[in-house]
Amino acid sequence: MHHSATNELSILLVLAFIIFISPYFSKISKIPIAPIEIILGILFGFFGFIPQSELFRIVAEVGFFYLMFLAGTEIDLKSFFKIEKSVIKLVLSYIAILYILAVLLSILISPAFLVVIVVPLMSVGILSTLFKEYGKNEPWLNLAMITGSIGEVISIVIITMVGAYVEFGDNAQFYNSIYYFILFMVLCVLGFKGLEVLFWWYPNLKVLLMPHYDKDEKDIRLSMALFFATVAVMIYLNLEIAFGAFIAGSFIATFFDHKKDLPHKLGSFGFGFLVPTFFVYIGSTVDLKSVFMPGVLSNAFLMLVFMTVIRVASSVIFLKRLGSLDSLLFGLSLSMPLTLLIATATIAYNAGNISQELYFSFILASLFEAIVALTMIKFIFFLKSMLKG
Repeated sequence: MHHSATNELSILLVLAFIIFISPYFSKISKIPIAPIEIILGILFGFFGFIPQSELFRIVAEVGFFYLMFLAGTEIDLKSFFKIEKSVIKLVLSYIAILYILAVLLSILISPAFLVVIVVPLMSVGILSTLFKEYGKNEPWLNLAMITGSIGEVISIVIITMVGAYVEFGDNAQFYNSIYYFILFMVLCVLGFKGLEVLFWWYPNLKVLLMPHYDKDEKDIRLSMALFFATVAVMIYLNLEIAFGAFIAGSFIATFFDHKKDLPHKLGSFGFGFLVPTFFVYIGSTVDLKSVFMPGVLSNAFLMLVFMTVIRVASSVIFLKRLGSLDSLLFGLSLSMPLTLLIATATIAYNAGNISQELYFSFILASLFEAIVALTMIKFIFFLKSMLKG
């Protein structure tokens, strides 16, 4: 058998095993599935069962874009206009404090630009899994979801801008990217406004595009068409594809809210195949031997401490609204930006802005953050329940 075919066969068999077994490991260890998939990717990669493959890398990239698309489906833009102004002020103040603290921290730690981007990063990926365990009636969790959603949009915009700068430098191409990005944002705003008016005048059009009962799966087909079309536009404009995928997902959530089961259907496919492929691939890029190189573990630990402490400290502004324990739970629930932390590390590493050792530190920090934050949330929630009882 041809060498590359043998490699791909090995990858397929390992993927099949990891995708199947991860939920069971997750249930036993009480760790979310994503970190488990990364850890298994590291281990299988170390023992040579996941060889280098361009096809595997491409499928993993598609998995990441689809993950960002799914993150977008968590955000109904119309719902943001219904949030109390006092809540929005608190949320924006919290995010502003994070960035101010990150700027102060960047004076002490280098590379400074990366510290400013990484420390305030937010992602609703793992945060959304907390609803399964703690329900939708916890004030700290609902507030964290609003904050995480706004923070994720800001994070993705910054990553998009920095990604363009890293790729092109301070030249005409970079300014062209900024121009196209602004143009894309303006078109998105006009598109959202235009569709809002259209669907207001013709409400049945939504049901026509995505019927309640449909054996042809038109809802999935339209979602996929929108996902691929947006990806194509971002490639053409040379912008960050993840941002376009995120916008496409939020479009689905905003205008097709009558399809309550659609996010679940889209997630079933994504979390059953594409997304695990991305996490396993990321794990396979980490050389286990290099983890013990000088600075890798210490940098990962410092990132964990800085990113957690800064979020918990900033959550003090919610003390009046949530109380001490819920404010602490709020801060910890936003301390798991696993997907965006990995995305930022990958962009910086591929562009040669960070060393391989620092890249490994980022991956390990993302794992440690998820495990530590989830363990602490579980303990504090139990403590809260005991005090109430």
